[in-house]
Amino acid sequence: MQYHTPTSFEDAIEIAAQADGITRFLAGGTDVLVQLRADIVTPDTLIDIKGISGTKTITHNDDGSWRIGVAVSGAEMTEHPTLARDWPGVVEATDLIGSTQVQGRCTMVGNLCNGSPAADAVPAMVAAGMTVTVSGPDGTRELAVEDVPTGPGKTCLAKGELISAVNIPARGANGGDAYLRFIPRTEMDIAVVGAAVNLRLEGDTITEARVSLGAVAPTVLLVPQAADAIIGTTLDDAALTALAQAANAACAPIDDKRGTIKFRTHVAGVLAQRAARIAYERAQKAGK
Repeated sequence: MQYHTPTSFEDAIEIAAQADGITRFLAGGTDVLVQLRADIVTPDTLIDIKGISGTKTITHNDDGSWRIGVAVSGAEMTEHPTLARDWPGVVEATDLIGSTQVQGRCTMVGNLCNGSPAADAVPAMVAAGMTVTVSGPDGTRELAVEDVPTGPGKTCLAKGELISAVNIPARGANGGDAYLRFIPRTEMDIAVVGAAVNLRLEGDTITEARVSLGAVAPTVLLVPQAADAIIGTTLDDAALTALAQAANAACAPIDDKRGTIKFRTHVAGVLAQRAARIAYERAQKAGK
């Protein structure tokens, strides 16, 4: 295995583009190193990008948007003085990845590029409308987070491409988000179902919404029908019922020892309702 420590994204791209065999990028390493030690994947080329300028930086832009470096850890996001005020659901979801020790290393980008349908950070990223900057031999492009995973353990990134930044839109007025998951244990487990909701209010009426589900399909889902069920409502009982029904209808889970199809489908609706209530309450508080 060849180990590289490039000092620029251009160098990292060149190394990856010319590499043969299996290539992995190392930001936090909480997935790559576990897979390596377990003989699940042994990279021929390992490219450590932590030394590239900006990869450990959280930037709050003048327009209210955020740019998160690809090697920023979950702990660094949690400890940031203002990020969680804007996007509590995104930060809370990232904070659920692994143990306290893992939190010091894990990254949103690693959670995304690992391609797990049960990734905790990804539904919250999708609900927030986040994008990633993808850099490669042919230049850069912006992708919606939901377009990156293509299946379990797979992404749409081509040879030589890597994610060079994570972009969170401006929070704006009267908005709130939340992420919830169901796990068999109290902590340090993989989501059986995850649900994230992001919404905005005018008065008490929802004018914008995005709903995302995890661990109920081959990839994390954006569910427009679930968002449509609550837009234009005050999140009354009828809206919550319609939300749950839309979430249930979007599910295409598997049966395994951690949960049946019926169970996962039911829980998706329940968690979507609960996350919506939390996001709604946060949006109300933001407007006061």
